[in-house]
Amino acid sequence: WDETHFGKMGSYYINRTFFFDVHPPLGKMLIGLAGYLSGYDGTFPFQKPGDRYEQHNYVGMRGFCAFLGSCLVPFAYLTVLELSKSLPAALLTAFILIFDTGCITLSQYILLDPILMFFLMGAVLSMVKCNSCADRPFSTSWWLWLSLTGVNLAGAMGVKFVGLFVVLLVGLNTVYDLWHLLGDLNLSLVMFGKHLLARVLCLILLPLAFYTAMFAVHFTILNKSGPGDGFFSSAFQSQLIGNNLHNVSVPE
Repeated sequence: WDETHFGKMGSYYINRTFFFDVHPPLGKMLIGLAGYLSGYDGTFPFQKPGDRYEQHNYVGMRGFCAFLGSCLVPFAYLTVLELSKSLPAALLTAFILIFDTGCITLSQYILLDPILMFFLMGAVLSMVKCNSCADRPFSTSWWLWLSLTGVNLAGAMGVKFVGLFVVLLVGLNTVYDLWHLLGDLNLSLVMFGKHLLARVLCLILLPLAFYTAMFAVHFTILNKSGPGDGFFSSAFQSQLIGNNLHNVSVPE
């Protein structure tokens, strides 16, 4: 059913047609990019569920979502292995996901869910890996996992706002971590300040930069008039090619 929505929005990006949706743009942009790179020309109408694709190349978009969905298995395996240090527990987790019907179903269609879950589980894995580097702060691996946590947080929020829950999880983990560091009498206030600044940089400023960059790309690509024009101001509509107000001088 939802392929009629998100597949159509992927076509909008390929055709550069402006539209409005309740979700942030990253997931739909990635679907459009996958379709573009795999040879889909953005001409399938996506009118109702069950329409045959015929000669239209939809495999790239479905394949992209399936690939991200398949990444959940190693993500879960590595996360549980890091938390439990138990190979049987990690293998059990991986097998549970491999044979989960819901996960398989969500991952085989053109949907936002596998993309969202990829970033959600990527954020949890990065957070757990960063925690495991606590004994060597400011090392290359510590910076890498901390930065990847921030990038995955931006990705999760950039696909659906439900990604806020993983932001809260990482936030609580960070508060706990900083509270523990503050109580360490062997740690100077200067070093604590460095820890605080590192987390502000990687978990607040970096995700914000990525999140706003998504919208910058979104508005740059969608420069032609489309079904989303009416949700925006006359001044904005005057910038869209094909709109009745295009290039009209609109008073502030």
